[in-house]
Amino acid sequence: MTSDRPSRTWMITGASNGLGLALATHVLKNGDQTVLAAPTLPGMAALAAAYPKTAFAVAMDVTVPEQRAATLQASEARFGGVDVLVNNAGIDFLGAIEEQREEDYRRLFEVNLFGVIEMIRLALPGMRRRGRGTVVNISSMDGVSSLPATGYYSASKFALEGLTEALWQEIEPLGLRAITVQPGSFRTAIEQRTRFSGQPIDDYAATSGAFRRLVSSATPEMFPGDPARAAAAIWKVVINGDSRRRIVLGSDAQRRIAAQFDVLRAELEAGRDMAMGTDYPGSGPSIL
Repeated sequence: MTSDRPSRTWMITGASNGLGLALATHVLKNGDQTVLAAPTLPGMAALAAAYPKTAFAVAMDVTVPEQRAATLQASEARFGGVDVLVNNAGIDFLGAIEEQREEDYRRLFEVNLFGVIEMIRLALPGMRRRGRGTVVNISSMDGVSSLPATGYYSASKFALEGLTEALWQEIEPLGLRAITVQPGSFRTAIEQRTRFSGQPIDDYAATSGAFRRLVSSATPEMFPGDPARAAAAIWKVVINGDSRRRIVLGSDAQRRIAAQFDVLRAELEAGRDMAMGTDYPGSGPSIL
């Protein structure tokens, strides 16, 4: 597909499968240049081969500093800079807070949060220098509303939500953008990649244990979201300069996030008198 608009260069992490691969496919079909990054190349090879002039596939683990830096340098040498950074790489471990192994939840944060932070820090200098650029952070409905057995995953996404909210306030005055995407359950074969951490504890059988069992028996039909439609929605928001800073994708995400907001509003109002009564008497306006 061709258009009169200038082409953009996208860098998409976690591009070997799922939403990352769907987004890379959509971006390339619409004439933009794309750096596809993931720890292994095979999942991206066919797409890169189909677009030899505009696609560049790189083996990169977001937790390895040398690979991050080398990928950005190679991308700038190939395409002249990154206009849209999509931090899509992510992993998940399931289990109760008490059950999960330390090495697993630390790895989860390295990929889902610290890897994202370092990719942003690498991309921003070039974006600031060129006076244009968009950072798209793929969060989750779990970044707004947590469930039993998803505590560490949700914590990494809650942190990403806060990071992105601060980021857009810092970079919008510079002509740059930051967007959080909050997908629901999408049909990306994630049920085949989700891993459990630690040994189940009987006392959690009715809470995190029930969620473990649900995921273990999940079928593709239980995931309503269409990755191709999600990719088209993300592309549209980025290309059209949509002013939204948060994008909810999927009917289940819309319902669950709305329900969470209703609960938060009710609890906020119920605690109004207590909140207002805990200031120093006669204190002045808050600094915030």
